[in-house]
Amino acid sequence: MFYVQHLLGIGHLARASLICGGLVKQGFDVKMVMGGVPVEGFPGEGIDVAYLPVLKAGCFRFNDLTDASGTLVDEQYLDDRRDQLLAIFEDFRPDILVIEAFPFGRRQMRFELIPLLERAKSADWAPLVAGSVRDIVQEKKKPKRLQETVETLKQNFDLLMVHGDPQFVTLGESFELADEIEHLVKYTGIVSADVPALTGPKYDVVVSAGGGAAGELVMLNALKARPMTRLSDEQWCFLTGPNLSEKIRGMLKAEVAKNVIIETHRTDFRALLAHARLSISQAGYNTTADILRADCASVLVPFSSGGETEQTRRADRLVECGLASSIAEPAITPQRLADVIDQHLASPTPINRISLMLDGAQQSAKILQYALKNRVKNL
Repeated sequence: MFYVQHLLGIGHLARASLICGGLVKQGFDVKMVMGGVPVEGFPGEGIDVAYLPVLKAGCFRFNDLTDASGTLVDEQYLDDRRDQLLAIFEDFRPDILVIEAFPFGRRQMRFELIPLLERAKSADWAPLVAGSVRDIVQEKKKPKRLQETVETLKQNFDLLMVHGDPQFVTLGESFELADEIEHLVKYTGIVSADVPALTGPKYDVVVSAGGGAAGELVMLNALKARPMTRLSDEQWCFLTGPNLSEKIRGMLKAEVAKNVIIETHRTDFRALLAHARLSISQAGYNTTADILRADCASVLVPFSSGGETEQTRRADRLVECGLASSIAEPAITPQRLADVIDQHLASPTPINRISLMLDGAQQSAKILQYALKNRVKNL
């Protein structure tokens, strides 16, 4: 049973779907419990999904929770959802319970996740409880919050899958108390998928912003930077994602040139990258995993609003490894972006580029299978 809650974008859901797909290929019977708005194409074939009543991040404060219509939910709504989650657990009786992001994130879900963890701990069939977290977590400065995360893991989890390659970045670089939970940590490698066949037209430059909810700066600056770059006469594709505002989408369409195409998404995104000369994007986990898998030249504009540090840390590390160029979000202008694009294209490929583990979905399945077998032996 794999619990995932996406509140704003679809990154958590996309990564969870790949991991669940890897589990199915390894022979597991998987039930994904999803608490966000259903997204077409996810989680994929062979995965049974239980949909909880929808929760989304509020429009004004991320910690606010709303239903599918954007209305703030009340206590009764949350109580009913918690009860449904516990009933799914009791009915499915999983040998393994995987919880994505929590307790490093998704604190808004404590109302249902703490009862779920308590129920798993007391269950007579003794399920294995595993955490699933990306390679870089949002940094927290409050000592009480850090210690609370550690205690929650120690008391309720049997292992923590960190979906990254330790030669690229370790958990301790973004979570300062990582040494206290070192005994729980298993690195899976980066969760990415194979490059599919190209099913649509290819383009020289692909500009993307994941789900698009925070893609305004990347999209508008890239469109204005295009005529200033050495690739101005090439074919450009802007993938807005489903969540880019209609206002920004309209602004993009109003300035479209003859060699610019605007699409919402492409199901063969990794293939599109593999055939492109350059990717321009934010530095979210899934997008960078796709770029690495496709081995595409990349200019990154890491999302950093609201004190977010994860994407900046990832982009900086990719630059250090010679795998990308980067421009800070507050510093972006069309001219500055055009300069970085041209500098990146003119730079020679580093001789000693590191080779990263990109089979995180498959390794996650193997880690859970091994952990389960050992747990059964020791009961």
